[in-house]
Amino acid sequence: MWHFWRSCARPRFERSYAAVAEFAAPSFEQFDELSAAGVATTLTRPGLVHAFLSQDEAERTLAGQRRHIESGYDVPATPLIGPAVQALEPTLTSQDAAAYLVAGEGVLNPGAFCASLAKTLIEQGVRVIEHSPVVGFRLRGSEVTAVRLVDAEVACSEVVVTAGTWSADVLARLGLAVPLQAGKGYSFSSSLPNPPRRPMYYGDKHIVSSPIGGQTRFAGTMEFSGNNRHLEWRRIVSIAEASKPYRGDWFDRADDLIGRISDPWVGGRPMLPDGLPVLDRVPSTSNAFVSTGHGMLGITLAPASGKALASYVATGSRPAELMPFGFGRIPGVRAAHP
Repeated sequence: MWHFWRSCARPRFERSYAAVAEFAAPSFEQFDELSAAGVATTLTRPGLVHAFLSQDEAERTLAGQRRHIESGYDVPATPLIGPAVQALEPTLTSQDAAAYLVAGEGVLNPGAFCASLAKTLIEQGVRVIEHSPVVGFRLRGSEVTAVRLVDAEVACSEVVVTAGTWSADVLARLGLAVPLQAGKGYSFSSSLPNPPRRPMYYGDKHIVSSPIGGQTRFAGTMEFSGNNRHLEWRRIVSIAEASKPYRGDWFDRADDLIGRISDPWVGGRPMLPDGLPVLDRVPSTSNAFVSTGHGMLGITLAPASGKALASYVATGSRPAELMPFGFGRIPGVRAAHP
């Protein structure tokens, strides 16, 4: 947490923001490439509505976004207030004092996207082994020659560790300790009587809702409580309660949520101290690579990360766009104890 705090200094934040924005710039074009390759990305671009109970908070948030308008954000000069708020999004309540639209922002169904990606790869001859934890690696000098599973080994010429919040555990088996933490987020779905038409960010409460699969998916929180899937029900209740000023009283009591929501979920976002991902070759190895630490931008940066790292693996030459995301800038990276 101390390293995280140090990374929040304005100059470091600005450098990190610029690096991520540049890396993410071709994301939509790269999703189009996946679509052309037969992957049902489910991506649409309806824009993202930012809604606020306070006009001051709307203006403060908008000003922050406008400082980075060169990154490609299509943001207005001022927020909408009064009746214009409901004109933008009729499902907002009268408590919403201000709102604005960030045009062009996208939304997709991550489960459907990943399922289609896997199907496309399998059709092209890729072998997918599920429910088989990695327990170690076989090495010859600095070269990884096989990935060891519980009851088998998979020979390899290269290996890429992309294990999300479990990446630190896997990297430790390659002799590397990485200060990666799970930033746990919560979400759930509900069939609202008056669902929003677009994805929405509820700025005062820092939660979002998205139309996915015929329902409204709510998400929020950043909980640091270890790398686990333990679900705290009070977090679900907190998100639901926080949505009421924007969505109306769509439930009466916390106990009502059991019958009003579906698929309550908790998942860990892989977080490194400076908020940037790491895409690099694993030190002390000649053919092991890693892609992790994308935080809340996993889907956004996935195509860029995959494309750039594939080039690195195939050519042995580190692409220029990966220079900000090396191991060298991460505090606390060290050799792991055997």
